Amino acid sequence: MSEVRDNQHETESGKGVPDGLDQRNSPCTDRSNMELQGLSPPLSSPSAGPSPSPSASAESSDLLLLPWEILTHIASYLPAHCLINVLPKVCRTLSTVGEDTTAWQLRAQRLIGSRVRFPVGPRDDFDWPTSCLEMEQLITFWAGEVQHVTKQSEEEMDRVRLEERGQVAEGHENEGGDEVVRVGVAAQEVAYGADEGMEVVMEVENGEIQAVLDEDQMEQLREGLEGRLEVDAAALIEDGRMELNADVGPDAAHLVQNDFAYPRYLDDRGRVEMVHHQPSRSPSPPPALECITLPSSHIALVNSVLLLGGKGAVCATGSRDYDVKLWDLEEGSNGTLLHTLGRKGDFTSHQGWVWCLASEGPLLASGSFDSTVRLWDLQAGGTNRGLIRTGSAVLCLSCQNDVLLAGTFNKRINMYDTRAAEPLIKSVHLHGNAVMCLAADDTYIISGSEDCTVAVYDCRAMKALKKIKLSSYLSSMSYSGYEVWAGDKKGMMHSFSMQTGTLKLLSRFDVGHTALVTGIHKSAGSLYTCSTDKTVKIHIPSGPPRTLCTLCHAGVVHGLSVEAGIVAVSTGDDTVNIWRPRK
Repeated sequence: MSEVRDNQHETESGKGVPDGLDQRNSPCTDRSNMELQGLSPPLSSPSAGPSPSPSASAESSDLLLLPWEILTHIASYLPAHCLINVLPKVCRTLSTVGEDTTAWQLRAQRLIGSRVRFPVGPRDDFDWPTSCLEMEQLITFWAGEVQHVTKQSEEEMDRVRLEERGQVAEGHENEGGDEVVRVGVAAQEVAYGADEGMEVVMEVENGEIQAVLDEDQMEQLREGLEGRLEVDAAALIEDGRMELNADVGPDAAHLVQNDFAYPRYLDDRGRVEMVHHQPSRSPSPPPALECITLPSSHIALVNSVLLLGGKGAVCATGSRDYDVKLWDLEEGSNGTLLHTLGRKGDFTSHQGWVWCLASEGPLLASGSFDSTVRLWDLQAGGTNRGLIRTGSAVLCLSCQNDVLLAGTFNKRINMYDTRAAEPLIKSVHLHGNAVMCLAADDTYIISGSEDCTVAVYDCRAMKALKKIKLSSYLSSMSYSGYEVWAGDKKGMMHSFSMQTGTLKLLSRFDVGHTALVTGIHKSAGSLYTCSTDKTVKIHIPSGPPRTLCTLCHAGVVHGLSVEAGIVAVSTGDDTVNIWRPRK
């Protein structure tokens, strides 16, 4: 502090500080200094006696006189939400701390490690502050709360260790630039657990995957895997086993922390179990989260779920019982049913399975196997706003402003103006089979079909731009920034870049799903996926993705929706689970 005060004295006397340093490193004015100090100009006379101790205003001034590099270094220890939401309210100088793109990039690197790609897509205009904020929240909510072990003999553990070593992969690229990345979880921990990760490249030769490793890398991988196994074995001996098999309430899902191995790699040799550090307690969600189950109201499987309103306070569900229901998630301990939507005189919302939902502002659209899309007015309590006949079963929906897009079983993508009496704008035929998923912005439509193609359509020019052939059809899709992420029938994740109408396949990732991916949500710093393999996985969207947590359900998971940190999951029965931050 004495050195800082000496610097302050030199500044006031005009010595020891190069010209322009204040403007470059501390651009705030004297008035902003007072904003930081939280004080008005002094009202007492100059003759007033000095304070017997250093004042807060002096210390605040000292802070602003620090070199800019030191200020940004101090700020790097603050949470992202503090830099984004708090410092700008203190003074103009500190508000500029959060404008340093390089500092945000370094923060992201510390969160995910330096040996992985982030973002996977283009870096142009990437929102680094939001990505860091979302990653920190994701890690806080979903990582490090529960760990899992396997019931195996010592010999079986040795075999798993060898198999995990053989599962680590990054690399082959096929003719279309399709890069396949497979990363075993134990190797993920080695790579992500410290800033010094390891890249392990795999090559395919004669149908077999072989590791390309030098001796040092192999030894490093072996030590990391053995260390992880020893820790998990010790936890098993010390804490005992506790298996989570509850089907309802906050225990509706198994929490699987990805510290050892994916269940898919264990085959039939072991059964995944959970170990909690206090086995006497009932199994529960991570402390930062709570899980509620909406009261059973549907009488058939729930195919689609959608959070509404921007804050996740309202939830819509669509079921095979032909109904669409609205729920208030803030009313009651487990939410309250608001409305079952339908026209006057109708017994159900649709005349067939409700397969998909989409929303924009006060408009809610529901697509059904009865070859219709029904429009509902959320501001009017979900009253009927219109009916659109599509001519075929509706498999996916997307809303962009007042334009509704519907992908149908008869291979078409229909564009509708929801305000018009005759809503159909155009129907385009881009695929040779059913359209399974859609994503769009104001200019482009990206669609995936059961014919194993993904296509791009320019809405303004009214023409198709590109079509890419894949090895497996895409079943779900999410479009964020310049990145498109999609899941396919086999459980693989595909990442694309999307710039100025040019769609480019970047990589394929194996994140551990073993069956069709039924839902995906991608944002700047988060990735959520669900599958018919009965799991929901939460990842950091790096290349390859870092899986933080796996929720294992008793039945098939048909879909998910994410909004404001709240996750809604439609499970293999007639229930919907809501994971949200504790209040």
